[in-house]
Amino acid sequence: MRIASWNVNGYRAVWKKTFRDWFSSAGADLVLVQETKAWPEQLTGEQVNPLGYHSAFAQAERKGYSGVATFTRTEPDNVQIGFGDRDRFDSEGRVLISEHLGGRLLIANIYFPNGKQSEQRLQYKLDFYEHTLAHFERLKAQGRHIIVSGDYNTAHKEIDLARPKENENTSGFLPVERAWMDRWVAAGWVDTFRMFTSGGGHYSWWDLRTRARERDIGWRIDYHFVSGSLRPAVRSASITQHVIGSDHCPVWVEIDEGAL
Repeated sequence: MRIASWNVNGYRAVWKKTFRDWFSSAGADLVLVQETKAWPEQLTGEQVNPLGYHSAFAQAERKGYSGVATFTRTEPDNVQIGFGDRDRFDSEGRVLISEHLGGRLLIANIYFPNGKQSEQRLQYKLDFYEHTLAHFERLKAQGRHIIVSGDYNTAHKEIDLARPKENENTSGFLPVERAWMDRWVAAGWVDTFRMFTSGGGHYSWWDLRTRARERDIGWRIDYHFVSGSLRPAVRSASITQHVIGSDHCPVWVEIDEGAL
């Protein structure tokens, strides 16, 4: 099972640039897209179901903002939109959870909030993190195999961004945000990319305003984390930095279904 996650920074815009051709050649079983900035009724039929894939969308109440979409080659057993807390965490369309393999495997597609705008948004991001940890720890305790993928909007370690010292006071690399990532890992969640790659220089996001991609001054903030029970089934994890069209690039994980 090959799974791609990509913050496309506007699904309709990236479709016209590179997404359609990339999708047709990617060979993914699941494609998890963040920051769609679109409702399904604003899309063409081909955009809703590219190559005939099944699709699910979680859109923000405000048009042109946030949103996630999950495209699957095989129809999921079930799809849950949001955490189930519409008033607090689900109004921005940030979460889709799909069930596969008879419910044995859960795949969460999440666009975590950005905390740069204000202290209030930073607190919302931290509250969202805490809710995420509690939610998936409950599911993990039920014996579920779980993948939590998407744009986490935080670089975990100094090795995960090009200029750590200059960004110590920037949301996305604040000590309080990184401390939550530490707690996430301590709870048994595995950063699949670091299972295979230990070195630096691997990024998934570059600031458009400073043309950082041209200089490869990036951040690794897009992840596939798996529950500890899934670790033996992970076959590969990678970042395809050459894929353009967004300020992010796709990140991949491959799971051996037979090992579940």
